[in-house]
Amino acid sequence: MANKPKRKPMAEINVVPYIDVMLVLLVVFMVTAPLLMQGVKVDLPQAPSSPMENKDNEPLIVSVRPDGTYYLNLGGEQKTAKPLKDITDTVAKVLRQKPNTPVLVWGDAKVEYGLVVALMTHLQSAGAPSVGLVTEPSVE
Repeated sequence: MANKPKRKPMAEINVVPYIDVMLVLLVVFMVTAPLLMQGVKVDLPQAPSSPMENKDNEPLIVSVRPDGTYYLNLGGEQKTAKPLKDITDTVAKVLRQKPNTPVLVWGDAKVEYGLVVALMTHLQSAGAPSVGLVTEPSVE
């Protein structure tokens, strides 16, 4: 019997499968990220504005369609029209738990001015310290 030198176990990790999985996940997240910011389709007015600076808290977004229906981007029924009272109650509950949550209004450009003002008044009475208006950046 000849003395064969024992083979030392290899202590390297094959990372190629992990890289493949990582790239697949990257593609999946890139495809789904735009879908997460879906809401009710409204035609936002254009205005010279700057982006929000508070990126820590996810904002509450209340959308107003041209027919005067209201939608809230919270919960499973984001595409279901809700009465203003329900939206005000929900916003008040969220603001009691997280007082620094920004509240934004997505108002369609064709919505009557009175509807947006009434919505903003109700949101401020629900405890929102300030209500922001979402606009499209103007093209110049």
